Amino acid sequence: NFPLHLHTTCNTYQYPIKHINYNNIAVFLSLCRWFSENGDIGWFRSLFVRKVDARKDAHSNLLSKRETSNLYNIQFHNVKPECLEAYNSLEAEVQNKLHHDEDYPCEVVGSWNTWYGEQDQVVHLWRYRGGYPALTECLQKLNKNKEYLEFRKERAKMLISRRNQLLLEFSFWNEPLPRQGPNIYELRTYHLKPGTMIEWGNHWARAIKYRQENNEAVGGFFSQIGDLYVVHHLWAYENLLSREETRNSAWQKEGWDATVHYTVPLIRTMESRIMIPTSSSPLQ
Repeated sequence: NFPLHLHTTCNTYQYPIKHINYNNIAVFLSLCRWFSENGDIGWFRSLFVRKVDARKDAHSNLLSKRETSNLYNIQFHNVKPECLEAYNSLEAEVQNKLHHDEDYPCEVVGSWNTWYGEQDQVVHLWRYRGGYPALTECLQKLNKNKEYLEFRKERAKMLISRRNQLLLEFSFWNEPLPRQGPNIYELRTYHLKPGTMIEWGNHWARAIKYRQENNEAVGGFFSQIGDLYVVHHLWAYENLLSREETRNSAWQKEGWDATVHYTVPLIRTMESRIMIPTSSSPLQ
């Protein structure tokens, strides 16, 4: 063991590095070798990196409510402006029949006209109690229902375009239930970066308590079929002023700022719709 005298220059200053103790280095390397040979490197790695558990199951099992097995279908219908009133009347008639017919395992959760956001758009949210088997049963029966097939032909004349997504509900959100109005609704849609859904769910599972003070939380969903890594949060407010006050009050609660800090980097794009319930919507 001999002292090593080096000089290194940083800016205009010189820092001598003296007397490196090679005995200490040897001990350190021996410890590293021991952890590696004994397969117990977790402690050693934890000194340098944050441990992240590997995902061991699908999003649908880790984040959804297993006890209910509910499947949701959210529909976005872009209607010809001159046909919006006729469309709402026709849709309400058919929805009421399906909603109250026990032979069809589906129910309308809510229907809305977009007020702010994409104009002349109608949003429907359907629930299938029993998951994919209930959806399949319902579709098979509808395809044999002549009255429904005629309705679809008539509705098609009123539409510009339409799309849908199949969703599951987050386990930490309440199930959407009918409510009295009048209310306005906000549908906030987040397109997440692939691979971040579990992290999003973990943060919101802790944060949802900050957003329930005024009973504004209606439902939270994530996509299974359609656009993937999409999250929908549905909120209810008395009016736009109530929305502003409720959202601002969340910032007064300790922990909400951390939720925003950690979830914003997970988002690719986001969108907000302010919606008015149709006359037939169970969510008023």
